[in-house]
Parts: sequence; C-alpha cells; structure tokens
Amino acid sequence: MKKAAVFLLTSIALQNIGAQSFIQAYKNRADMVTQANINTNLQEFAGFGIKKTGTTANNNALDWLKNKYLSYGYTASDFSEDAFTYGGNPSKNLIITKTGTLYPNQYVIICGHYDTIVGPGVSDNGSGTSIILEAARILKDIPTEYSIKFIHFSGEEQGLVGSNHYVNNVAYQGGTKVLDIKLVLNIDQVGGLIGNNNNTITCERDTGGMSSNNAASNTMTQELMTCTTLYSPLQTNLSYAYSSDYMPFEAKGYTITGFYETILSNNEHTVSDTYANIDPVYVFNVGKAAVGALQHFAVASTTNNLLSTNELQKSGETISIYPNPAKDLVTVEFQQKVKQFKIEVNDMAGNIILNLENQEKINTSGLKNGIYTFTIKTDKGNTTKKIIINK
Repeated sequence: MKKAAVFLLTSIALQNIGAQSFIQAYKNRADMVTQANINTNLQEFAGFGIKKTGTTANNNALDWLKNKYLSYGYTASDFSEDAFTYGGNPSKNLIITKTGTLYPNQYVIICGHYDTIVGPGVSDNGSGTSIILEAARILKDIPTEYSIKFIHFSGEEQGLVGSNHYVNNVAYQGGTKVLDIKLVLNIDQVGGLIGNNNNTITCERDTGGMSSNNAASNTMTQELMTCTTLYSPLQTNLSYAYSSDYMPFEAKGYTITGFYETILSNNEHTVSDTYANIDPVYVFNVGKAAVGALQHFAVASTTNNLLSTNELQKSGETISIYPNPAKDLVTVEFQQKVKQFKIEVNDMAGNIILNLENQEKINTSGLKNGIYTFTIKTDKGNTTKKIIINK
C-alpha cells in the first residue's frame, strides 16, 4: 500500500457536495453486503499468509479469487488475466467484466491489490479485496448502463507493477488509448484498527500529476462522498490520491477516486496486519458505501433485480430473462408457472421486432447485434429488461 505520507484531511459538509439523490433500490443493494461474507473473505484472505508477488501464496490467492467469482455465477467468458513478470517471477492481474446495457464499451473500474508483503495484509489489502468481491456478488445480475470491470492487481507493493502493466499494455496499447474508462475507483487499506472510532472514511481525489483530469476527479470524489453518506452510516473526509493502483491510470489522463482509512491503523507492511487487529465492521460499512457508489457511477437499474413491476412482485410472479448478453436464444423463466403471457421485443428506437405468446424460449438468431428491450406481459402486470445481443 502507500508508503509514509502525511494526510491532509478536510471535512466536507454534505450540503456542499454533488446533486445526486437517494435511490431506494441502491440502498437496498448496499444493505445486501453482509458482515458474515466480509468476515469470511477477510479470514480466508488471511489464511494464504504472505502473498508476495510471484509466490505460491500469491498464486493461491489468485485461484481463490477466481473461484469466488465462479461461485457468484460469473463464467469464463467474463474473465481475463493480465500476466507480467517481476524479479523473474510471473504474476497476474485478474479482471472480471460485467457488460453494460447502454454503453458496453465504456467502463467503470473498481480495483484493489491482492498482493501483500511481510504480513498477511488483512487490511492492506484484504479489506479492499473483500469489498470488491461483495460488490461483484451483489451486482452480478443488476443491469448497469456502463460496463464494470472488477480488477484485482498484483505487484502493488513492489511499486504499482501490476497496475502499471495493465494500463500500459491493456488500457493503452502502442501509445493509443484502447479502453474508454469513465472512472477508476480504487479501494486500498480500509480495515482500520479495532478499538478506534472508525466512523469516517477518506475519499481521495486527484490533485497533481496530469492536471487536466483534476477537475473531473474532484467532481467524482464529491459524488463518492455523497454516495457514502447516502448508502452507509459513515462520515467522509477529503484527501488526495497517491501511491496506489489508480496512479498509473491518472498518468494517462483517466479520472480517478478512492477510499482509504481515516484513522490510520499503521499496521500495513507488518506482521500485525491481521484479522484480529482490524475492524471488520468498518470494512462492512465501507462495503456498503462502495456498492452504493458503484451503482451510481455505472448507472444501475432502479428497479429490483429482475425488473419486475410492483404488481408482479406482490403476486410472486418474478421473472428471469437470460442470458445477458445473449446470442441465438433468450429464456424467460417464471418463479411460479404462468400459462398466459405475451412477449414484445423492441429495438432501442422503439420499433417492435418480435411479438410472441407463451414462448419461454425466444429465438434471437435473426436479431442484429445491439440492445433490445424484452417486455413480458401477464394479467398481473408487465416487466421489462434490456438484453444485449452479441454474437
């Protein structure tokens, strides 16, 4: 994590920040972060010991991360790896991509590093790792307008080696920007120290480097602070970004922000950075803030997971429409059997493409790549979902 530095903490009043409003659906999902999951993630992370870049423990932690995502329902097609070498030892960054409904080629990145030095690094950075996992679990089937990349970097402790490699070989290639990144939200060392009054989280903005992106970072960080107070019990402080995995992105002109503990634990890079010494409730609360903010930045759906209407929810006739993205076949699945229903498929211009009745398997082989709305109509109400056709 970050080497020795002096923090400049400035309290920011909520009324002076951002204009975004409270959204109940975002709060409901933020409240889906569980203390039990956070504790389990932190303890399992600790169990791998010192996860120095390129070691067996580091590779074991990477496999653990992959299995977590598979357990949430992500598939191999959602995974990518960015391999690099440090000191003659190979290591990898892990990237999980969730495709957006309206802007599939524009990305909100939530990231943190999983490598550690000296100790098990439960705060630095098992805390950020655990929160990213919870965000990915909760938002797995929530439509977002922008694509989300959940990125776990290795090599951070050796000088941002993994994130530098990703930015200069994936985000940028041959000096050309390849990825259109709306925002990078970095989470690093948010474990706190058990016994401290950990009721405040520091939000980090860009104040130097490439100055052309400072104003955008300031705006996004103010929005991050507002989301934190809307969707978690935490207060916020404002500080500056430095010496973590968002910095290579900043150097290329991307907009960055981040979370960092406010009352410093000072356990980083020591044998004392253990589960017993951190404040897991603090990690839990930062997790709520992160899930709320990530929905705001990626513009998540404001209805329930399956986009059912109130009438359908009350009747128990919740509907799944999958997969998304789809290729040649879309399935409509009711939680309770429904005999009579209609399906209307529209393109984004509002033109009716398909009109079907009582078909749970929809042949989409004739549709061109793009985004379509699938509306399911029953006598209890309607539900609509945006589906990407990508062959």
